[in-house]
Amino acid sequence: MRLNKDDTLLFWIGLGSIPGVGRSTFRKLINHFGSPERALSAPHSSLKEIKRLSDKVINNIISFPWREHAEQDMAKAAEMNIDIFTMNDPAYPEHLKKISDPPVYIYVKGILKPEDYNALAIVGTRQPTHYGRTITHRLSYDLAAAGLTIVSGLARGIDTQAHRGALSAKGRTIAVLGCGIDIAYPPENKDLIDEIAHHGAVITEYPFGTKPESGCFPARNRIISGLARGTVVVEAAEDSGSLITANNAVEQGRKLFAVPGNIGHTASRGTNNLIKQGAILVEAAADVLDVLGLSWPVKQSIAPQAPLPRLTRDEEEVFRHVTNEPKHIDSILNEVGGTAGKLGGILISLELQKLVKQCPGKFFIRQDSEVPSNTRHEP
Repeated sequence: MRLNKDDTLLFWIGLGSIPGVGRSTFRKLINHFGSPERALSAPHSSLKEIKRLSDKVINNIISFPWREHAEQDMAKAAEMNIDIFTMNDPAYPEHLKKISDPPVYIYVKGILKPEDYNALAIVGTRQPTHYGRTITHRLSYDLAAAGLTIVSGLARGIDTQAHRGALSAKGRTIAVLGCGIDIAYPPENKDLIDEIAHHGAVITEYPFGTKPESGCFPARNRIISGLARGTVVVEAAEDSGSLITANNAVEQGRKLFAVPGNIGHTASRGTNNLIKQGAILVEAAADVLDVLGLSWPVKQSIAPQAPLPRLTRDEEEVFRHVTNEPKHIDSILNEVGGTAGKLGGILISLELQKLVKQCPGKFFIRQDSEVPSNTRHEP
């Protein structure tokens, strides 16, 4: 009897659900028996022939109610409109299939498309500076507008900005989770998960109900880099998990890029070290496109900005002392002089002109990371 796709998937999920059958053991069983179905129906004597397969795992394969677990998984996937692709499925991402330790099957919310072949991973710290958030959003926007699919891990900070930048450009983005696809993590990104699924895909190798425990994320990182032709690291401390993704990219034979950062900031030490070790320095999207052999689209990715407002001399002086990092109003006052009342009025004026933004605690940052070059004085 010829198996249909659902029958085949049942055996894949069933074998993967057995306690003790991880990715390595799963592939070992497939290599020996030829298919999950044959592995699941193998007698004890045949299972004993496999080297370093413990008696406990052998007993689990024989006695575990794998069919019940697989049927529940498939029913939940159908209910949530989730696809499950095995390594033998044509929809399984080509790049991911080529890494040394690919997931044996993946859960997908959304749609994977052929154009995702030109994918780029962007990762970084969960606690970025304003500079890190700004450059990530811009870089992701430009690359998505140029036709690349942006891959990241949906974590707080750089990952979130990477996804949002791609969505702002009406481009595609893929989020790789370190938990079950039915769990929103971090919880504040629940709406973002839905938006990504609508304009790209959300992927995980973990079964339904898997909680986002710390051990899941290092394994998740190999999928992020594995889906992409290259990985860009934006702001990472020396012990950042993003460096695991960077190492994975190198081991997988993919391009590694890094955005240089402030040498005095701990969030830049990891990225600056990557550049010292040979990572390709990135200042703009064109740096990535050139290395990947891709051309910039004819249509400009960023719409022309509206003309900057006319500033008085006092406004320009204050504006030049507001930086890309939050600065307290007392520090600005010490630098520009004058009275607190006058400075407060000027900052309010700059806020109304959308040049400056106030943060909690009387801190101020620029709305845009570039200094206006066409400001004109008014008396």
